[in-house]
Amino acid sequence: MDAFLFYLFGGVAVLASLLVVGQRHPMYSVLLLILSFMALAGLYVQLEAPFMAVTQIIIYAGAIMVLFLFVVMLLNVPREDPELRDPARLFGGVGPRRLGLVLAVALVAELVWALSRLGATAFATDPGEISSVRAIGRSLFTDHAFAFEVTSVLILVALVGAIVLARKEA
Repeated sequence: MDAFLFYLFGGVAVLASLLVVGQRHPMYSVLLLILSFMALAGLYVQLEAPFMAVTQIIIYAGAIMVLFLFVVMLLNVPREDPELRDPARLFGGVGPRRLGLVLAVALVAELVWALSRLGATAFATDPGEISSVRAIGRSLFTDHAFAFEVTSVLILVALVGAIVLARKEA
C-alpha cells in the first residue's frame, strides 16, 4: 500500500508539474502548481515527515500560491500571446533551446561546485539536537531572521512591481 501511494503521489506531482509548463491559461497553471504542491506534501507524509508536509501546504500551497494567484488575477492576462512565442522576438535572436541548454549547463556546474565544497558535516548543528517544532521555530526566527526579512522585502517589491505593471494609464 505504501508503494502504491508513493507512486500515486509521485505521478501526480510529475504530471501536474509538466502540465503547469504546458498550459496557455495562467490561472490553470497556478491551480496545477497547487496540485503539485499537495502531491509533494503527500510524499512528505509517506516519508514520515508530517511537519514538512504541513509546512509545504501552509507556506507554498497557502501563502506563496495565493500571492501568485493574486498577481495573475491583477495582471488580468487571459491567455498566452501567440506573437510572443516567436523565439527570435522573445530572446533577441537566441533560440530558447540554446538559452535553456546554457542555463542547464550553468546549473550543473553550480551543483558540482556546491557538492565539491560540501564537507563531512553539512549541518551547523547535529540534526539529532533538533527534535521538536519549537526548536526548529526558535532556530529559524533567531539565527535566520535576516533571511525571513529579506524574503518579505523581495515579495513586497514583486507585489509593487505587479501593481505598477497592471496600472492603467489615465
